[in-house]
Amino acid sequence: MAVESLVADLIHKVLNLVVPPLSIATLLFLLPPYLFFKSLLSLINSIFSENVAGKVVLITGASSGIGEHLAYVYASRGACLALVARRESRLVEVANRAYWLGSPDVIVIRADVSKVDDCKRFVDETVSHFGRPYSSYFAIPHLRQSGGRIVAIASAASWLPVPRLSFYSASKAAVVAFYETLRTELGSDVSITIVTPGLIESEMTQGKFLSEDGVMILDPELRDVEVSLMPIRSVKVAAEKIVNGACRGDGYLSEPGWIKASMYWKVFCPEILEWSNRLLLLSRSTEDPERNAIMDVEVDVVVAVLCCGLSNVGSVAVL
Repeated sequence: MAVESLVADLIHKVLNLVVPPLSIATLLFLLPPYLFFKSLLSLINSIFSENVAGKVVLITGASSGIGEHLAYVYASRGACLALVARRESRLVEVANRAYWLGSPDVIVIRADVSKVDDCKRFVDETVSHFGRPYSSYFAIPHLRQSGGRIVAIASAASWLPVPRLSFYSASKAAVVAFYETLRTELGSDVSITIVTPGLIESEMTQGKFLSEDGVMILDPELRDVEVSLMPIRSVKVAAEKIVNGACRGDGYLSEPGWIKASMYWKVFCPEILEWSNRLLLLSRSTEDPERNAIMDVEVDVVVAVLCCGLSNVGSVAVL
């Protein structure tokens, strides 16, 4: 055992010396042709992007924010919609506007994606209406059969160390890791687009938050803590970009695009990124410890689109 341990330590020491410089050299060699190929492929996919008219899309978190405006974009392109959220009255408003924008069929389902029973129920209700299941958990065989697509909305906070967003960031990192692993397992059978938005116009940026009792409250001070100096992206523009990226079949999409640059800092200079975020984003005005983290950990929006016909529907992942 001692000999084996020494050999293993020696191997790791050799790998620590060889792998980093070899990886950097390989990246420098492969990066230019890789980026050229990706740009060319993106151009081709933009020209021959997917037509979602008549297809069924399921959206969770559809009562506000990105989820609401994704519903409007898909509706304007003729997709059928299944809208899921906790606030049924808001869902009805979103559904009415989606009808007006051109969706041929919209159903609303009041449910909480953090509850397993609710997830099973909205799957059953959607099956009853459209004919097939769509949760990522239940629908993998159908997604494989139809060459379906899943669009998972995570956040740039999954890699960006933003103060007071520790729980939120951890939940979004879990979303990214889950769908990256799922994509590796499924291969080319099911297309998965992982979206990592920056700060997008939403109820949170307006100072609206759900209390522990599920009541919508207005808290400008907490808004200032979370929003800080970051510029806010229009949710309408963001939703349009997300749908375009999904129709192109992008594996990853950051919106706005410049937020992805922070990933390079995270990889190569993590200490500088952490220091700058602390300097720029850590508010001095809030001393309440309850405001030092976002405790509501949930998947905001997950969209899945099946790629053949009216009887096929979207999918929602249960994490």
